[in-house]
Amino acid sequence: MDLRRKGCLILLLVLVLVVNIVKGDNNVVFNVKHKYGGRGGSVLNELKAHDSRRHGRMLAAVDFQLGGNGQPTDAALYYTKLTIGTPPKDYHVQVDTGSDILWVNCAGCRRCPSKSSLGIDLTLYDLKASASGKTVSCDQDFCTDMFNAPYSDCRVGAPCEYQVTYGDGSSTSGYFVKDYIHFDQVSGNLKTTSMNGSIAFGCSSSQSGELGSSTQAVDGIIGFGQANSSLISQLAVSGKVKKVFAHCLDGSNGGGIFAIGQVVQPKVKSTPLVPNEPHYNVVMKGIEVNGKALDIPTTIFDAGSNRGTIIDSGTTLAYLPNKVYNALMDKLMVKQPDLPTHLVEGSFHCFYYRGKVDDGFPVVTFQFASSLSLTVYPHDYLFQVNDNEWCIGWQDSGMQTKDGKEITLLGDLVLSNKLVLYDLENQSIGWTEYNCSSSIRIRDETSGKDYTIGAHNISSASTCNSRMVFAFFVLIISILCNL
Repeated sequence: MDLRRKGCLILLLVLVLVVNIVKGDNNVVFNVKHKYGGRGGSVLNELKAHDSRRHGRMLAAVDFQLGGNGQPTDAALYYTKLTIGTPPKDYHVQVDTGSDILWVNCAGCRRCPSKSSLGIDLTLYDLKASASGKTVSCDQDFCTDMFNAPYSDCRVGAPCEYQVTYGDGSSTSGYFVKDYIHFDQVSGNLKTTSMNGSIAFGCSSSQSGELGSSTQAVDGIIGFGQANSSLISQLAVSGKVKKVFAHCLDGSNGGGIFAIGQVVQPKVKSTPLVPNEPHYNVVMKGIEVNGKALDIPTTIFDAGSNRGTIIDSGTTLAYLPNKVYNALMDKLMVKQPDLPTHLVEGSFHCFYYRGKVDDGFPVVTFQFASSLSLTVYPHDYLFQVNDNEWCIGWQDSGMQTKDGKEITLLGDLVLSNKLVLYDLENQSIGWTEYNCSSSIRIRDETSGKDYTIGAHNISSASTCNSRMVFAFFVLIISILCNL
């Protein structure tokens, strides 16, 4: 993504995870917690608003412990705990695959939140209080790389400033600093050791809109996008990791696996990423319902000049162009022609059903380039809001590109219970159905050994249920915290 000093960076497709860095060998672990709570129709509006805001934009392995879940009626967002500075302090940040920079709220920030209903203590980063922290000046290479051009109006020694604007109009602005971020590296099977890296990140000095007023506040956002400014890109340049990461979101128990590193087990089939896109876009070829192709033109999936379908684990639902959405909704109810439906929150089609949804509704399969398919079962795209009341997660995209074409975007609704591998080294993305409460095998390229990384779930303060591990490989992949 292009970030201009006086421009607005629209952070699209934000994967929101809360990560808690846990000790480990050659990998960093983020403990992730879900942001939204509660059940029933009242939370659906919040869900749509969240998704809408998101679209307004060598090695060792690192293990990030995760928590939370992607259920529309539960958390629907993830965050993690990051440890920064000397002496180290903990910061809770949303994890976002659709944006690039890491930023945290800083001392003296105007309109930064001071309280959170998420059960976490908010912390302001104080550059003067960290012995290892220092400002990034506008004449340094990092600042030039951020803007892909010389920094305008730069005076030697002046701070490298940034401004980020989200789709809902909220924004954060400030300046870049550099400090140690402490990670847990993977050192063996389910074992980690401590490491740190000097990372440039945003120090937020002012906020507006939702960022400054939300009661469900965190300390900042960590971006896992493809730009040079992202955390994974900075770690890769320093030789600490490779630009390969994977996540496995446990849709049944919550949490899961999120790791950086090359996954060797399970095997994952992949499809090429559409080049020169800021997000993770792939080419969709068609959709099947119970094995029969929908009668829709494949060109309808193009956004702009063959820009493809966006894969975004930070978005909760799945958004389809109007013609695709209508064709799919018609086929979903073929087995239930007499089942009445009703609208909840104006856009969720819901119904009352007492049987097993997997027996009463069809399987939906998306087909992509390189013969990669993605199967979505009824228990994935249907979610229960009350006793025997189910709602359909497919949504009419309602999002337009500059050339007027609708966007196709697949979120947690279809990505849960699958291991998804982002290989930026080879510009591909792939997935396979998997038990996300189990473990995966990651290769440590330094030693050539394979290590097991387990799932974690920090959504519950007292229990260690399902897990969601975000393992960083480049040092090796890390084990996610199980809470």
